[in-house]
Amino acid sequence: MNDAPSADLAAIYPTPNERVIAKVRPALDGHSRKFIAMSPFCVVATSGKDGAVDASPRGGHPGFVHIDGDRRLLLPDRAGNNRLDTLTNITAGSGKVQLIFFVPGINETVRVGGTASLSTEPELLARLEEFGKPPRSLLVIDVQEVYFHCGKAIMRSRLWSQDAQVPRSAMASISEIIHDQTSLGTPEPQDITDAQWREQL
Repeated sequence: MNDAPSADLAAIYPTPNERVIAKVRPALDGHSRKFIAMSPFCVVATSGKDGAVDASPRGGHPGFVHIDGDRRLLLPDRAGNNRLDTLTNITAGSGKVQLIFFVPGINETVRVGGTASLSTEPELLARLEEFGKPPRSLLVIDVQEVYFHCGKAIMRSRLWSQDAQVPRSAMASISEIIHDQTSLGTPEPQDITDAQWREQL
C-alpha cells in the first residue's frame, strides 16, 4: 500500500469550492440552533493527553443538548458504563471537542467544534433534568466552529430507510457479545428492556 504524502493530496482531490470553505461559522446561527434543538443523538469526539481519540454516542429527547447562547452548548452526562473516557479526556487531555448532530429523517448533519470543561454546578444540572433526574455532570462547550455537513454519507448508507433496517435478531445481544469476549457476566439472550434501561438512568 502506498501512503500518499499530504503534499500529494492536491493531485488526488480537487480544490473545495468557495461555499464549502465559507460555510464554516464561528458561532451558532438560526439554522444550526434549530437543527440541534431537533436532534436526539450526537457523537462526541475528544482526545487524551497521550493523543488517543475517543468517540462516544450520546442521546436523549430532541434538544437534550442545551443551547445556551450562540457560543455555548451544555451536554449532559447520563448514566453509562462509567469508563469516563470522554470526561477524562476533557479534564486531563486537550479539552478539544468535536460533535456531530443527527436528526432522524434528515440526511444532513451539523458539526460543532470547540473546547469543553466539566461542570457539576447545581443550577446547570437542574436545567438539564431529563428522565426524571438531573445528570451527574455536564460538559460546557465553548463553540468555535459550526457547519452543516452534506448528506452524502447518510444517503449512501440509507441509514434512515425502513427497508434497510436490520432485524435485531441478526446480532447476539450485547450481554452475549461481552460475555463471549471477556467470559464475565451472564450471557443473557435478550437485550435490556426499555423498563430496565429506564431504571438505570
